[in-house]
Amino acid sequence: MRIGILSRNRKLYSTRRLVEAAESRGHEVKVVDVLKCFMNITANDPTVYYQRLADTVEELQFDAVIPRIGASVTAYGCAVLRQFEVASVYSINESIAITRSRDKLRAHQLLARKGIGQPVTSYAHLARATGALIESVGGAPLIVKLTESTQGNGVLLAETKKAAEALINAFRGIGSDFLVQEFIKEAGGSDIRCFVVGGRVIAAMQRKAAKGEYRSNLHRGGSAEVVKLSAAERRLAVSAANVMGLDLAGVDILRSAHGPLVIEVNSSPGLEGIENATGIDVAGKIISYIEKDSESGPNKPKGKG
Repeated sequence: MRIGILSRNRKLYSTRRLVEAAESRGHEVKVVDVLKCFMNITANDPTVYYQRLADTVEELQFDAVIPRIGASVTAYGCAVLRQFEVASVYSINESIAITRSRDKLRAHQLLARKGIGQPVTSYAHLARATGALIESVGGAPLIVKLTESTQGNGVLLAETKKAAEALINAFRGIGSDFLVQEFIKEAGGSDIRCFVVGGRVIAAMQRKAAKGEYRSNLHRGGSAEVVKLSAAERRLAVSAANVMGLDLAGVDILRSAHGPLVIEVNSSPGLEGIENATGIDVAGKIISYIEKDSESGPNKPKGKG
């Protein structure tokens, strides 16, 4: 197959591993920076062009694409991905599923509609609702989270009511959309990343926050180790990915006193931490799934909302 990896940096671990895994199985692979693409939007011949060099333009023709679209370029990256979809090119994750998962408010609402367990989460617009907003999630300590954030950026812990009020007012002052979320103290600064491919959890790791940090992201100095999931945790991770319509997802779960809770569903989960922690060839499993799933057609309905 001709496989396109939509990534702005071919040197990233995840991109390199996907290239290696695909080429080792005999596929032709090309890494494409979506910001260097432009589109010809017609009914008869929908096309994506790639301008890698100032004087070089080529038409991109793939059998399958793997979107590794960064949060900062979600809108344009998904526009390029939609153009491939118009041309009936298979994508392991479709553009609508990516935009669902990137909008944290929408994602929480969709998960709630399907009865997926998650921390109590609130959202409001009016400044005078601050006190009620804080109390709606059980008071401080609590988490204040930007609706568009990755790798722990824009996720802040307010340990007191005054700190929570200050954070909320600060975010409102700069016009940022945010959520207020229950703080799960018993999680102890750790969470579980479940790597879901094709409706199955193929790998899982427990991430623990660095000393003095409450976020367990590896980019923030957290550590990771292999973890054994319960049947309920596996079902929850798969259900959350299905609600988003994602065939490839990193589902982050907290272990709470009330059972496992989903805190995020990531459409472009990194491979480095999960492969190093578990020793599993995650990249190879992704390519293997694409080989099988692409045969059933590029435009299967995935998820709702």
